[in-house]
Amino acid sequence: MTRTEIVGAGPSPVGVVSLLLIEDDFGDAVLVEEMAEDAAVDFDIVWARSLDEARLHLGVARPDCVVLDLNLPDASGLDALGAVQRYASGVPVIVMTGLAEEGAGLNAVAEGAQDYLVKGHVDGQLLTRAVRYAIERKRAELASAALRASEHRSRENARLERGLLPVPLLQSGRVEAVTRYRAGRIGGLLGGDFFDVVEDDESGDVHVLIGDVCGHGADEAALGVALRIAWRTLVLGGVDAESAMTTLEELLVAERARSHIFATVTSVLLRADRRTVEIVRAGHPGLLLRTPDGVQWLEVAGGPALGVRRRRGRWQKSTVEIDDRTALVLFTDGLFEAKVAPEDRLGEEGLLAYARSCSPGADGADFVDSMIGHVESLAAPYGGLSDDVAVLHVRWSRTEESS
Repeated sequence: MTRTEIVGAGPSPVGVVSLLLIEDDFGDAVLVEEMAEDAAVDFDIVWARSLDEARLHLGVARPDCVVLDLNLPDASGLDALGAVQRYASGVPVIVMTGLAEEGAGLNAVAEGAQDYLVKGHVDGQLLTRAVRYAIERKRAELASAALRASEHRSRENARLERGLLPVPLLQSGRVEAVTRYRAGRIGGLLGGDFFDVVEDDESGDVHVLIGDVCGHGADEAALGVALRIAWRTLVLGGVDAESAMTTLEELLVAERARSHIFATVTSVLLRADRRTVEIVRAGHPGLLLRTPDGVQWLEVAGGPALGVRRRRGRWQKSTVEIDDRTALVLFTDGLFEAKVAPEDRLGEEGLLAYARSCSPGADGADFVDSMIGHVESLAAPYGGLSDDVAVLHVRWSRTEESS
């Protein structure tokens, strides 16, 4: 056991338990050190004579355990305990009391101390056991708290995912929609990727949306949910795509948590004639057209991402003629931004090349799963997907064609 002054205290050697003793009485401090000499483990004790001295040490080194006298010149009782807990969050604390103050020790345990010791009734064996138990109980407490936080985050993420990634609103069976989502690797945080598909029962037109709020976390995910729900409401209310985009930008600017947050969005309208699609693009990547003759990259003229300019953005609608056997594949940029080499990402050309290598006769689910699986396998040696991935594969139903 070594006795160390406050100034210059560093980390304890491997296998040694570092102990911060906060005790203003020299005789009591010496007794603790003598007990530590007889203990079953090696203690590296740093002695602080007041709470202010302890705070100085805690700003330099983090001990394995704190032994705290509840009667200090600059703090006492539960106030002293609360101060140490603030200065050394996560470090187990054992309090020391006099024989007549055992109730104070019990109160301290109720307020978060791991144990209490009564002066004059402690030996090396009891000190060792108290410190060991305090450390292990604190570890278990922190692990339990982390587990509860993780479970809470998972429940919140599940709620947000339901808002970001709804079940397509399709009733007639005229349209086949395949949707997929893969979370990126960033600490389990939910991203702001979102999509939706809505069929107009009266006209037979089908509205498709895909978007991506920059960043990760609850704020970004909640903003994505708001944009997705607003879009569905506007579509069901008969608002045209260009006007809807303007409203979505107004909503984003009003609801975003930070001024630099923006979103990219593509809105597609599949006309019931099965020959025409109308596309409004706000800073979002292009899309893939799958036909019996192959796969093409389609990137129509568009406007800025939502929320990137001080002035309100303007977006134009592009009309594209298609074959009624054409499938549209929309996705967020996580699908081609994955790192696939030390200095390279897959990129749009790499994604298109693989899409063209897939069987033209593959159904939507197989095609989408194959693309995502390919990207995941390429990215695996470099940490996996760096961003969330959302993919939609939409086409007119072949069953409907044959009928």
